[in-house]
Amino acid sequence: MDAFTAGLLQRIKATETDLTRARETGDEFLAEVEQGELDDLRRLAAEHGVEVTTAGV
Repeated sequence: MDAFTAGLLQRIKATETDLTRARETGDEFLAEVEQGELDDLRRLAAEHGVEVTTAGV
């Protein structure tokens, strides 16, 4: 796995964690921000052929 792929997958995992935390604490604004970031990261992964397995977020 190259550095780009590893970094991208790490960012996706961290963002999924942050999104879950925002939802659990009821922070709707932060949840929207994190969801937008996650959508962008997943789109970037798809554009570069990086397979992403999600934690169900």
